Amino acid sequence: MITILGPTACGKTKFAAHLAARLNGEIISADSRQVYRGMDIGTGKDLADYIVDGKPIPYHLIDIAEPGERYNVFRFQRDFLHAYESIVERGKQPILCGGTGLYIESIVRHYQFEQGEDIEPSPYWSELEGSLIVGLKIDRELRRQRISERLRQRLDEGMVDEIRHLLSNGVSSERLIRYGLEYKYLTLHVIEKLSYDEMVRLLEIAIHQFAKRQMTYFRGMEERRGVKIHWIDATLSTEEKIEICTGLLSSATA
Repeated sequence: MITILGPTACGKTKFAAHLAARLNGEIISADSRQVYRGMDIGTGKDLADYIVDGKPIPYHLIDIAEPGERYNVFRFQRDFLHAYESIVERGKQPILCGGTGLYIESIVRHYQFEQGEDIEPSPYWSELEGSLIVGLKIDRELRRQRISERLRQRLDEGMVDEIRHLLSNGVSSERLIRYGLEYKYLTLHVIEKLSYDEMVRLLEIAIHQFAKRQMTYFRGMEERRGVKIHWIDATLSTEEKIEICTGLLSSATA
């Protein structure tokens, strides 16, 4: 398996999709909020990125739970294994892609949970020991610029209306606020706890802090928990990143 990780706004999905197109692969999303249906703009699903040269790239673990439903790392691990088995059995290359560090680490380090008896033993765990893990690194200031640009783009695309739609469909404001980031601050705006300008300012700060925490988590995976991550400059062209990744893959399987 190939794993693509990195902080928000570094271009993981687009790169993973192009790599999947090159390697006859399918993508398994490792995002704790993209599992929810109807939570599209706020979670940054960017489903158009899964179309490469007019061809759709198959993806898994997106839109598999109802908004408001509880989803956790145990459920992710179980769903991941089912998706992984399906991809392997069809002779395709599995690519795990996302920014939720705990979800990724639960796979690459084979976390065992008390509830895990119903998926163990999984014959695929031994295969995952040979995973190639690639991280996209991006300069802090460029990351901040991309986050700010993407936030404004999503607001223009109707992110506030998405929150109103979820609320009108029975998802409680308390539940949306617990999803954090976009859903927290936009909900507080919709229920008139924050002005629009105040919401944008606080949300932008929160996303920057979130990206910083993501990188702290990934560094912890490397430095304290022994997970080897091959870092690639996110600003390289897609073709350059693919060449580096396929070279690493060739070395790992040699």
